[in-house]
Amino acid sequence: MSKSSILVIYNAILVDSKLNTPGSLVVVDGKIRAILIGECKTAKNALQCAAAILSDIDSCSEPEFYDAKGLTLMPSFIDMHVHFRYPGQTQKEDLDSGLHAAVAGGYGTVVLMPNTNPVVSDKALAKKIMEEAHSKGLARVFQTISITKNFEGNDTNEISKLTANEFPVISEDGHDVSSAAVMLEGMKKAAEKNIIVSCHCEDPSLAQAARPYRERALGFMAQYGIPAGKVNVETPNVPKAIQFEIDGNLTKANSLLALAEDTATIRNIEIAKNAGCHVHICHCSTKASMDAVRRAKEEIANGAPNSGFNCTVEVTPHHLGLVGTDSPNIRALVNPPLRSDDDRRALIEALRDGTADAIATDHAPHTQEDKAKGSPGFSGIETAFAVCNTVLVKKEDFSLSRLSRLMSENPAKLLRLQAGRLKIGYNADLVLVNPDEEWIVNSENFQSKGKSTPLEGKKLIGKVHATFFGGKQVF
Repeated sequence: MSKSSILVIYNAILVDSKLNTPGSLVVVDGKIRAILIGECKTAKNALQCAAAILSDIDSCSEPEFYDAKGLTLMPSFIDMHVHFRYPGQTQKEDLDSGLHAAVAGGYGTVVLMPNTNPVVSDKALAKKIMEEAHSKGLARVFQTISITKNFEGNDTNEISKLTANEFPVISEDGHDVSSAAVMLEGMKKAAEKNIIVSCHCEDPSLAQAARPYRERALGFMAQYGIPAGKVNVETPNVPKAIQFEIDGNLTKANSLLALAEDTATIRNIEIAKNAGCHVHICHCSTKASMDAVRRAKEEIANGAPNSGFNCTVEVTPHHLGLVGTDSPNIRALVNPPLRSDDDRRALIEALRDGTADAIATDHAPHTQEDKAKGSPGFSGIETAFAVCNTVLVKKEDFSLSRLSRLMSENPAKLLRLQAGRLKIGYNADLVLVNPDEEWIVNSENFQSKGKSTPLEGKKLIGKVHATFFGGKQVF
């Protein structure tokens, strides 16, 4: 019989959605076995505190002790929305670099989007990706499958082959399903399987109408040597008239993309209502879209219009922390774009009042060459905790426990995981942070291959010091 592995993490501040106290954790075979409340500053004291628990275990190896040195131990974060670009775009990211970036950011579970090359449209490919990720032993991976085959907008047959335990989420991310009838068909099939449909809400025709404005702005940027991937670069020699042209074109594009998001959000909620489906709104960025979610939740609270209908929503750290209406952030191309301060405030208030369910990174790494051509998105999984801690905890008076609920407990519930809490029997997926440590973002230090971030050179508060997956330290 193999011996049980024991890890005692002591001299910590234990924080989850309901806990904030000095204490220690006893981990046995990758699960939380005991929570010890009270200060315990030495391994000897930790052993004494844990003795009763350890004596209850028939066969165990020598306990391993980890001194948290007074730092804050939380459930590791769970990301409902990431891009690891695998398969087919490994110059941007791959499973290895993506998973190392995730654990460096304090994440123990990630949900991968299917807009890869080829598109992840079938169960066999998705399982292969998850098995390969599992073999690395760094974090838990769920691979989403596209709503329609190859994003072609017609065939939803693969959904019927899925189970919710293995594939809790499907998505057409990077796109929306153009046909409302096809979306209804897909949502009905997902509802039968109790699978969440995660929606990138963007009306395709309005997105197409926005494209020429972005392309015009990118043309001026290329002409005058303004990098699209690094917004904090000084450009003193650019004529004001050209800067006006760039900002004006991007403003027009962003206005159309706001309309694209708002109309598609309302459409997708109404289709989900008809289908009795759980719709999850990706990377919500506007007040109007969040208000649509709030109305849906009020309907559900007053008696769901169709059995099974549910509506949840995520927001991103970059939409919480950055305003995109003026230079230089207006050049930080991402879909959906960075919005106005009014929109940003509306997202914060939705997190405060419980309308918004989770914070997801939409980590979207690109090469600098692709960014220069206008590829939207940037790397964010390694800065997510610090951004959210800086904006929500330090500036907006959120508690660290509230942040843990949004980054760990709530997404764990959506994915039906025994994780996201410091609770006996739960997975020992943990992160050790210093919520008061200041640091300067330097993308050259990222584990991710993607080095584009609008946070380059900015000071953030809150640093990840260690990440544990199933009781094993992986960062």
